[in-house]
Amino acid sequence: MDKKTAFYSLHKQNKAKIVSFAGYMMPIHYKGVTVEHLHVRNSVGVFDVSHMAQIIIQGQFAFDLVQKITTNDVAKLYDGKVQYSCMLNEAGGIIDDLLVYRLSIEKYMLVVNASNALKNIDWITTQNDMNVDVVNITEERGLLAVQGPATYSILQKVTSLNLNSIPYYTFKIGDIDQCHDVIISNTGYTGSGGFELYFNKEYALSIWNSIFQNNEIVQPIGLAARDTLRLEMGYCLYGNDINESRSPIEAGLSWIVSMKKEFIGKSVIKNQLKNGIDECLVGFILKEKGIPRKGYEMISKNGNRIGTVTSGSMSPVFKKGFGMGYILLEESKIGNEFYIVIRDKKIRASIVKRPFYAK
Repeated sequence: MDKKTAFYSLHKQNKAKIVSFAGYMMPIHYKGVTVEHLHVRNSVGVFDVSHMAQIIIQGQFAFDLVQKITTNDVAKLYDGKVQYSCMLNEAGGIIDDLLVYRLSIEKYMLVVNASNALKNIDWITTQNDMNVDVVNITEERGLLAVQGPATYSILQKVTSLNLNSIPYYTFKIGDIDQCHDVIISNTGYTGSGGFELYFNKEYALSIWNSIFQNNEIVQPIGLAARDTLRLEMGYCLYGNDINESRSPIEAGLSWIVSMKKEFIGKSVIKNQLKNGIDECLVGFILKEKGIPRKGYEMISKNGNRIGTVTSGSMSPVFKKGFGMGYILLEESKIGNEFYIVIRDKKIRASIVKRPFYAK
């Protein structure tokens, strides 16, 4: 049976369309994807992302364990710093992409995809030969993403923390009105700026009401708009653009891989960097009408199959079909034209540099 976040009743009150997603009953949209997407781009929206799993890794050798299981260099972190990273299997495939929060040198929080929570816990536990505590705290927590250019003005009214003192990919712990020990993190998945708020579940309704009280420009936003927003930024979605059969090199995520340290799967990554890869992830825009979807074939001008779409949609901002997909390396040059097969029709597309959306 699907779980419900602490905000479920509020989603119902706001007439959200609710669907089963990653084991939770979640709002897919309220007023419609395009309306919500553009509201985040131009103003401020609030996403319930409490389904995202939060894992605490704590103990004398917590640093060593996180350094071992993630690809990015945890040594670059300091208290209050966030890092985007991923975990690999022995074959170099991506088990999950995640955020690493350094709470102290002996305490880290990993924020991982909801659909991968149990898999990740099992993997971390299997690799934990250091007597480090690994605890899934998701059920005790709430998580809201407040995103959009008006976020600062809205949130600053309800916290004594100076939000301007929290640079991108850092966090501070403070109060939201009378709610204590809230992690206020300058992160997000939309490309429009904003913060993510982590807090004890008991504060959920109070924090929601504080944000929405007397703020007519704030709107709740569903997961469908979260997907189109991240896609316009060219951000990967686990299960679509990355999975255990793809490496971070193929996915264009070499920037979160540090070859200066040891990590699980490093030998495979080293080999790929030395000898090259066959396919890579690219962004594309359609030159004709159509909406690309996951699984659609990419075809070269001479009719050969050269790749597969992993994510696709119609952009609410530039009103064109666009997406990402894996394509043969020799076909991956920016500006290269090819076809995507949509309902048995070949629709022209061209490879473009990501992100698709620019402020």
